[in-house]
Amino acid sequence: MHYSVLMPFVPRRPEQILTYAALVEWTAAHRLWQGQSVLVEPFQGFASVAGAGFRVPTGLGVTLMPLRHPYEAVNQIKTLAMSTGETVVAGFGPGPRAFQEMLLGAPYRSQLTAVREYLTIVRGLLGNELVDVKGEYYSCRAQMPSAMSPQVDLGLGVLRPGMARLAGEIADVAITWLTPAAYLEELLCPAMRQGAESAGRAVPRLTAIVPVALARPDRDVTDFVLASNTMHMRAPHYIDMLAKAGIDISGLEMPEAARLLAEKEVFVYGDVDQVIDQFQKYRRAGVDEIVLNMTGVCNLYGAKEALNDLKTLLVALGQGVEGTSWTKS
Repeated sequence: MHYSVLMPFVPRRPEQILTYAALVEWTAAHRLWQGQSVLVEPFQGFASVAGAGFRVPTGLGVTLMPLRHPYEAVNQIKTLAMSTGETVVAGFGPGPRAFQEMLLGAPYRSQLTAVREYLTIVRGLLGNELVDVKGEYYSCRAQMPSAMSPQVDLGLGVLRPGMARLAGEIADVAITWLTPAAYLEELLCPAMRQGAESAGRAVPRLTAIVPVALARPDRDVTDFVLASNTMHMRAPHYIDMLAKAGIDISGLEMPEAARLLAEKEVFVYGDVDQVIDQFQKYRRAGVDEIVLNMTGVCNLYGAKEALNDLKTLLVALGQGVEGTSWTKS
């Protein structure tokens, strides 16, 4: 199982990404990830970092479809791969229904149909095919110029079984956020296998972006859950996903809901050995890559403390070398 790093804050200047790119460059961390941002846009931020000399594998987890047409998305993906000279996982998702309505005037009537159309166009363009799709939500009749570039894997943000089945049909990587290990094993992975079998293709890789913090005497796990996931715990699609995982927070006030998420190990917390033990549950569930999400640490204690916790965990996981001089394994 690979371990990767998530940018634990939304950068306001590209140079703020450099430290985390260096961490990936000089350890065995697998990839540098960033979620959608409307400040320093991830495609531009990562390309800027490559121009500064840190050329690392990158992951977009996830880019929101309403922001750009699939043709523009592929242009951005290819630019990033060619700029970094490294592989890219280009993850996409429809975003919340309220976000869709804000940009498009109305939410997608069918989330799965919109995603299928979008990713079908993106995959065809990435493969230099002449794409001819006239869909309900996305249409394209075009072909991208052929160019040599590192591998691009097509990712799909997955929370619930319907999207997991679709990922099995059309994606290279399923990307999850705030999903308990048992839920992945019992619901999402079987749905992905069903989708892959129906399409006659291999099951996609599974990447889990996992919120984590190391225990300290002055720390409280509830504070970390609130600092990193309050917005998600209020979103209907996350509330529904957690309910499917047997964690009903719909009638709970926020501190109580946060304590329940911690109790159910949705947020990974403890000393180094306890954290590693919890990570093994994700491995047994079928996860191929864990992305270390230190957002809560960063929000409460700052970027330096988040970086220190990342270094400590990477060393413990065998992904780095103790001290300030890290080397690739």
